[in-house]
Amino acid sequence: MIKRLLSFLDASPVNFLAVKNLTDELQQHGYRRIDTTEALGTVKAGDKFFVTKNDSSIYAFQIGRKPLAETGFHMICAHCDSPTFRIKPHAEIDCEGGIVKLNTEVYGGPIMSTWFDRPLTLAGRVIVKGKDVMTPTTLLLHVKRPLLQISNLAIHFNRQVNDGVKLSRQKDVLPILGIINDELEKGNLLMNIILEELNKQQTVAREDILDFDLYLADATPACTFGAHNELISSGRLDDLSMCFAGLEALLASQPTDTTQVLAIFDNEETGSQTKQGAGSPFLSYMLKRIALAQSGTEEAYYQAVERAFMISADNAHAWHPNYSEKYDPTNHPMLGGGPVIKFNAAQKYASDAYSASVFAGLCKKAGVPCQRFVNHSDVAGGSTLGNILASSIPLRGVDMGNAILAMHSCRETGSVADHEFCVKVFTQFYQE
Repeated sequence: MIKRLLSFLDASPVNFLAVKNLTDELQQHGYRRIDTTEALGTVKAGDKFFVTKNDSSIYAFQIGRKPLAETGFHMICAHCDSPTFRIKPHAEIDCEGGIVKLNTEVYGGPIMSTWFDRPLTLAGRVIVKGKDVMTPTTLLLHVKRPLLQISNLAIHFNRQVNDGVKLSRQKDVLPILGIINDELEKGNLLMNIILEELNKQQTVAREDILDFDLYLADATPACTFGAHNELISSGRLDDLSMCFAGLEALLASQPTDTTQVLAIFDNEETGSQTKQGAGSPFLSYMLKRIALAQSGTEEAYYQAVERAFMISADNAHAWHPNYSEKYDPTNHPMLGGGPVIKFNAAQKYASDAYSASVFAGLCKKAGVPCQRFVNHSDVAGGSTLGNILASSIPLRGVDMGNAILAMHSCRETGSVADHEFCVKVFTQFYQE
């Protein structure tokens, strides 16, 4: 199970590739892709299908034996984006000595210092000419080798570096791409690399490339570590580990009376207010279309929402042994201690006593431990998908996640046991 997770993490350096890999897994297990521009048609018990939006979010459905109106739906949602650096247009900056660096902008809220002095690569999508101006073609790109690096300033030029450094997002985090060897490479180094990679897939001319969405990613493979290999080290555990746990549970689940839904959103790290984010009405439209296809009435959708339950799966903060003062004195989850229910008095999480009780009951039934997280009252916390989604679809639901260390670092730390626990409780949820 852990080897599958590590492989998925390595193959999913950005949202677009995560969705592509989720798509491949679903299709291998009998799920069919639905074209959202076409009528949904007849929806029967046992049907398995999925839709995507923007190539960066994906929504899978296993239709229950009974209509949505009668049993609602059981939904797990997560997000496939992670904090990183986006490559700007006209990105190349020529420096003395022929060194070329790339102009970037920050995506989300990364711990920027953790990106320094490690091998990085590029991944994302490239848009090329299609059959007409309104329908260009999307090609995915993943340079599977160390390509770039953001280098620190030597301590000899900054003796106070270990006392803390304020980093400039425009100056300090620009990665080095290489050194120009030929005058013809000037201004073309990045594009040459893009063309080289794309032409491994299909023949692409330089003039065919229209634009791109490319991001930096850690080039070091995910791995386990610790005295007993009990810990996971990888980028993007937040939140790809929850995406994959949801996928594993869905694929392991047999049809029940209740429709099963896996919703993987994009852009959670930037607020979710996009067509492919949790703030979009896209998912509610799909659920409404399913309800209408089953019953012919919109009322069925509203009945389904009232009977539904959502698990918003986004990682939680594990107790850090070096910073115990940052945690609530009585609610600090431990690595390996099981899934974490997240609470917040300001309603940044969807959990309440009722939904938490439901999830804790699922954990007990699945035979896995369960923990609770509340922020230290003097430390501001983040938010996640649950409350954003619930503002457009008024679902009963719980916010939870596996506990990890160094959230939003280039490499985060999680627990092998926690991943296994999470898959078990997610599978139990789908089977209810």
